[in-house]
Amino acid sequence: MSRQTGSVAVITGAASGIGRGLAEEAARRGMRLVLADRDASALAQVCAALQAGGSEVVSRVTDVGQLAQVEALRDCAVERFGGVDLVFNNAGVMQTGYSWEISQAQWQRLLDVNLGGVIHGIRCFVPLLLRQGRGGHVINTASLAGLLSSPLLAPYNVTKQAVVALSETLHYELALLDAPIAVSVICPGAVASSIMASNQHSDTAGDGLSQLLGERIREGMNPAELAALVFEAIDAKRFWVLPHKEFKVALQRRVRSILDETNPQFQLSASEGEAHAS
Repeated sequence: MSRQTGSVAVITGAASGIGRGLAEEAARRGMRLVLADRDASALAQVCAALQAGGSEVVSRVTDVGQLAQVEALRDCAVERFGGVDLVFNNAGVMQTGYSWEISQAQWQRLLDVNLGGVIHGIRCFVPLLLRQGRGGHVINTASLAGLLSSPLLAPYNVTKQAVVALSETLHYELALLDAPIAVSVICPGAVASSIMASNQHSDTAGDGLSQLLGERIREGMNPAELAALVFEAIDAKRFWVLPHKEFKVALQRRVRSILDETNPQFQLSASEGEAHAS
């Protein structure tokens, strides 16, 4: 489908970080925006800034872990703009700590937001895109943690790898239907964002990793740079979006370990420490 002025983009987690970068790039391209986030104050500030620049924007405070709220977001988009063209399932949270010490509530929080939010986005918006018959694009934010695992990040690794699997499955299913709907999955390394503010410290091990990740994120890719790369992939209808090319070496090493049936070995370098901090 054409990415011309007037296309409608729905973006969750839009109040900061990657989501805000995507919203600003979409606005720059003349798109109409439906923005969602749990942070009402930050969301209002983003909307006001984009509206001041001349963009058509509607916002809705949304917990993507709640299906009814994502349904309401979809209905808001249809009521305001008559339909949807791009769906960015982007909202996410972080949790560090030993996998056996992370509480059930902490595990459930990441399953609800990081994975449940994408599931709800697909269930709510893909039927709409199919009914519209005018094409569309679903873009899911995973992470390099969706391709590479690190210790002390179990819920994040698990949910992001599930997002990659779900995205690939959706891509195959839409292809089986010959539907004019593309799918992309974003797997970035460190991107400057406030995601670590969502981390609930559970032990000293998690605290140490939190400090490392926090440093990597502060030094990470600018969200505007990432957004430009994402929209390039959207224009090309490219499924895989890997903004940090240097991690392909680590990915090749992991695939080789699988094919050779050798035990995985965790290697933390200055750059690889960024892999799971998107």
